[in-house]
Amino acid sequence: MKHIYHIKGMTCSGCEAKVKADLFKVEYVTNVVVSKEDKLGTITMSKHVELSVFQKALGGKDSKYQISLPNANPKVEEKSSCCSTENKSHNSNHQKQNHPAGKYYCPMHCEGDKVYDKAGDCPVCGMDLVKEPTLVQNTQFTCPMHPEIIRDTPGSCPKCGMDLVPMEPTDSEEDKTYQKLWYKMKIAMLFSIPVFIITMSDMIPNNPLYKLMDLEKWNWVQFFLTIPIVFYACWMFFERAWKSIVNWNLNMFTLIGIGTGVAFVFSIVAMLFPSVFPSEFKTESGTVHLYFEATAVVLTLVLLGQLLEAKAHSRTSGAIKELLKLAPTEATLVKDGEETVVSIHDIQKGDIIRVKPGEKIPVDGIIVEGSSTIDESMISGEPIPVDKKKDDEVSSGTINGTKSFLMLAEKVGSETLLSQIVQMVSDASRSRAPIQNLVDKISKYFVPIVVLISVVTFIVWWQFGPDPKLVYAFVNAIAVLIIACPCALGLATPMSVMVGVGKGAQSGVLIKNAEVLEKMDKIDVLITDKTGTLTEGKPSVEKIIVKEGDEKEVLGKIASLNQNSEHPLATAVVTFAKSKEVSFFKVENFDSVTGKGVIGFIENVKISLGNKKLLEQEGIQDFSIIEQEVIAEQKQGKTVSYIAIDKKVIGYITITDAIKKSSLDAINELKRQGVQVIMLTGDNENTAKSVASTLGLTDFKASCLPQDKLEYIKTLQVQGKIVAMAGDGINDAPALAQSDIGIAMGTGTDVAIESAKITLVKGDLQGIVKAKNLSHAVMKNIKQNLFFAFIYNTIGIPVAAGVLFPVFGILLSPMIAALAMSFSSVSVIANALRLRTIKI
Repeated sequence: MKHIYHIKGMTCSGCEAKVKADLFKVEYVTNVVVSKEDKLGTITMSKHVELSVFQKALGGKDSKYQISLPNANPKVEEKSSCCSTENKSHNSNHQKQNHPAGKYYCPMHCEGDKVYDKAGDCPVCGMDLVKEPTLVQNTQFTCPMHPEIIRDTPGSCPKCGMDLVPMEPTDSEEDKTYQKLWYKMKIAMLFSIPVFIITMSDMIPNNPLYKLMDLEKWNWVQFFLTIPIVFYACWMFFERAWKSIVNWNLNMFTLIGIGTGVAFVFSIVAMLFPSVFPSEFKTESGTVHLYFEATAVVLTLVLLGQLLEAKAHSRTSGAIKELLKLAPTEATLVKDGEETVVSIHDIQKGDIIRVKPGEKIPVDGIIVEGSSTIDESMISGEPIPVDKKKDDEVSSGTINGTKSFLMLAEKVGSETLLSQIVQMVSDASRSRAPIQNLVDKISKYFVPIVVLISVVTFIVWWQFGPDPKLVYAFVNAIAVLIIACPCALGLATPMSVMVGVGKGAQSGVLIKNAEVLEKMDKIDVLITDKTGTLTEGKPSVEKIIVKEGDEKEVLGKIASLNQNSEHPLATAVVTFAKSKEVSFFKVENFDSVTGKGVIGFIENVKISLGNKKLLEQEGIQDFSIIEQEVIAEQKQGKTVSYIAIDKKVIGYITITDAIKKSSLDAINELKRQGVQVIMLTGDNENTAKSVASTLGLTDFKASCLPQDKLEYIKTLQVQGKIVAMAGDGINDAPALAQSDIGIAMGTGTDVAIESAKITLVKGDLQGIVKAKNLSHAVMKNIKQNLFFAFIYNTIGIPVAAGVLFPVFGILLSPMIAALAMSFSSVSVIANALRLRTIKI
């Protein structure tokens, strides 16, 4: 659970750090993000923690830092600042965070879920902030022949009468960043290549350039050519370096800024005042070795790395962009018998919409007239079109087949399934995996250690290196600063998570956060419900047996009771009664007993419908009239509900629910991967045993109430098991919340989906296999990235320091170091992108 609190007293970065550290020490707290600008703190916890506990952690009631609920400080909600969050009420004490679309965040998640209103650099790592996707975009329309005509709604061109068409969206934020960097890259290359040629010409015998001008004048040419690179094309690196030092958030740009800055300033001083330098720095002609070419080329190569990263970043969020493309821009509204093409933003709940062959379905709703086949592959991941008829649900973004139908709009805008999927993918992409905590600890000390190694390198070469000692010392110290790449470490986890979550969404597996991906790879036990999870979840009444009274009247009474319940079995009874055209009755004092059945009064007579536990609870003990028949039905895997009127059993109703075809294959694959599959069901022992036998399950437990499922999971967790729970009903919600990983079937209730960490759009166990395979692939990819980043820095830094020189005579030029550093981050992103092609 994630809650937002108002925190007073934070005035600087040190305050932020202290508050974050104190809150993180509280038991059950798993993550803390604080903002001194907004005076807000977002705390993620595995169990609810009282406000007083947090206040005590911050120093008690008399502390400088005071924590309270946001609704106690309404001014906080009105405050506008660089860091924004949008709060949605979860319950009286809890707030669930939903970031507004179109905000900016750090791709390395240095500050957790923190977002910004404007584009810029991350104040911690210095990287370009990335823009979140906009869930609902306002589409404008233009004329194909007169592009100057732009309208907010569909219609015809006032000049030529042609239908207006949707305008192509403008370049994304990533494209704009890429174009900006590409322009600067061209400037940097234009000036750095001549500098490089001038310097390298020294290696040509009888240097032809010296016939045009002497060395001192060429030094001035190098200086002037380097100025546009330092003060325009790559000036942002020095700005980021300065911010990192001022805020003491040392990062890659700190090292680049120090390394190239020292080389540039050294070269200027050496060019203007060569006499102040010792002889070790001077050439045979008496001039000092200058490093304008190192400054220019290193900065240009770092810029190249940023350019490639910007391009790669846009591909890592490709899944979200593909989902956004599914959103239609217009719809055909049917009103008073007339059809009008309107913008998607003008559709409201309750509108009737005409969906024509081949069109995208504009919003979520139900078919009210007609039928068709719908391609839902973009949401469920399944390529086979689904037949839809009257009263069936359809989702925004799916594609209609060859028939036309009318639908009733039920969910519009951000409420549609497509919008919720995009939001979930976006949130999960920015979440942090626990493995990232190790990287954070290392990164905290990384830059200071690299600077220390650079200083040590300078001293060692100065004292023990060959002549010219100071030149060797200076060059190798700069190479150490340039080659070190903390960004490769920082990007290793977030990039894999972003691509993996997107891959899951395209396959119908919605991941709530990165922690789930890490845990899913380690699960030992899968607990599964029966109805709607192992079975189709579309139960139908097979027959009703009434021993006393009129069958139609009894059916009408139990159907009237079930009209007040949303359980799938209740829906089946109501549907069956309507097909028999029975009369319905007024129900009073209705009560739904979770896991047992329903009770109510009709014409002052108590009616009970449910399992044996319900009737026993009502004091009914005599089942002899139907006992043997019920057992025979249950042994065939059927669900039987007892009917009692005025505390007397008078019959039963048999309900069948077919086992999903995919369940057996999925269970066998999970068992092959070492996962123990256990079925916990509220159904009776005989029915549960029949289903378990069909599916090859040796572990099952019948007649489970919600509390029984909860306690069973707790018992497994005490034994050290990592437990995943798959369910689809309200009665599964407590168990889903208690399990390490709750998995909700997309066919289930909103309560179950809210309690879950993974949602399967299609709603069968094959989705769990996909989730398991995906988590394994993502964790493997993260470990590959971390291994590469660690090995790169472990080998690169010593080589740059010159450890190979005594034996092999090998030294690393700062320019080669810059090239290696730039490609280290790019290679991590490229490896993460491989997840887009895996089969799960």
